[in-house]
Amino acid sequence: MFQKPVLLVIAHGSRDPRHAATVHALVRRVRSLRPGLRVETGFLDFNIPSVQGVLESLAAEGVRDVVALPLLLTRAFHAKADIPAVLRDAPRRLNIRQAEVLGPSPLLLSALERRLYEAGLTPADKSSTGVVLASAGSTDPEAIAVIAEIAREWRHTGWCAVRPAFASASLPRTEDAVRELRDLGCERVAVAPYVLAPGFLPDRIARGAAQADVLADVLGPAPEVARLLLRRYAEAAVRVPLPGRTAVSA
Repeated sequence: MFQKPVLLVIAHGSRDPRHAATVHALVRRVRSLRPGLRVETGFLDFNIPSVQGVLESLAAEGVRDVVALPLLLTRAFHAKADIPAVLRDAPRRLNIRQAEVLGPSPLLLSALERRLYEAGLTPADKSSTGVVLASAGSTDPEAIAVIAEIAREWRHTGWCAVRPAFASASLPRTEDAVRELRDLGCERVAVAPYVLAPGFLPDRIARGAAQADVLADVLGPAPEVARLLLRRYAEAAVRVPLPGRTAVSA
């Protein structure tokens, strides 16, 4: 009987307990959407179980096929280096496909808007509201370019203006983007964190949003994010890795 590959969700991990709690909430929603799919969670750092520990446990159980899905929004260092390195050290009996990162995706834009509406905005507010798309930031120019492109794309859906901002490594900061939108003449300014779970950098985004009118919650276990995880899983599951090797997304 054909067995579906196990979905291993790989999260970064954090000393902040809210991070792991949010990751687990998202994974529970994924399981609720696909009851017949086995979904496991592993962390790169700070939290347990570790990715390596989960992979070793799966191999010991006799599992052969795994889709490793990075819980990341851009293809920065973790997706390009850290995760492939961990997967290369997995037990050789495992056939591992590394799924693509979550972003960019229209589903993430839908999740961002969900969070803004939950924070008090309505669709009627879009044309008079400027939005700061606030991400964690990265030293990877590809990741920064993707965030800027998402902001440009999102602007075309009816918002007064959309500006990218970064909590680290890149500029502008959230507070600077808030001021820019004020100077532009937007009637109200909202900050939409383009992050998956709470932690140090999301808290910095929140502090930078002090002068905004609206601060949305992190994406967390939004239904659109859970559906996107399953979409990335399905895309990766159809690829055929060599036995005992890892197929990595291009």
